[in-house]
Amino acid sequence: MALSILIADDHDVVRRGLKSLLESRLGWEVCAEASDGREAVELVKKFEPQVVVLDVTMPELGGLEATRQILGVLPRTEILILTMHESEELVGEVLEAGARGYVLKTDTGRDLLRAVEAVSEHKPFFNTKIAEMVLHGYLDRKRQPVAARSQPGSLTAREREVIHLLAEGKSNKQVATILGIATKTAEAHRLNIMRKLNLHSIAEVVRYAVRNQLLSP
Repeated sequence: MALSILIADDHDVVRRGLKSLLESRLGWEVCAEASDGREAVELVKKFEPQVVVLDVTMPELGGLEATRQILGVLPRTEILILTMHESEELVGEVLEAGARGYVLKTDTGRDLLRAVEAVSEHKPFFNTKIAEMVLHGYLDRKRQPVAARSQPGSLTAREREVIHLLAEGKSNKQVATILGIATKTAEAHRLNIMRKLNLHSIAEVVRYAVRNQLLSP
């Protein structure tokens, strides 16, 4: 039986390259392609792939929220996050969302094939560089005094999704619809984000998102 794979990336050239690489493996088939997170969720419901390869920063719905929604519908589906960003914080959020693998777009095609193979067997996959970064971060935190480990200004995974959408120009109502939450909840997230980051306008939110690579290039 063929391994069915869905790929989601907002760049057509990237999707074509991924499809060509993945289908070079005998018995692997790309059953569908999505250009944003919301489309990925809908196509997963339709095709029920075994593996989903998701870009973490996409319009409409980012990879983290798409991961949560996909696993809410098909919990046995394995998610592999594909990203340009090397971030220990992002790796932690990827794992919390339920994805099992993390691959950089700068990694080799061989790494991606190994990653898909690993997650298809329900095994985690991180390349050596990411694994070492996470390990060093864990050891550094263990050495810190307990009081120093909390970072009140850092964003939660949900807040990162909200700031991503706000920076794209979405209203509170649109954010609520996309994330499946109440408008008042979206408003509360926006106020909390601006308080945490000491931001005072949507223009500052956009600048923050650009500086911290929360928007698609």
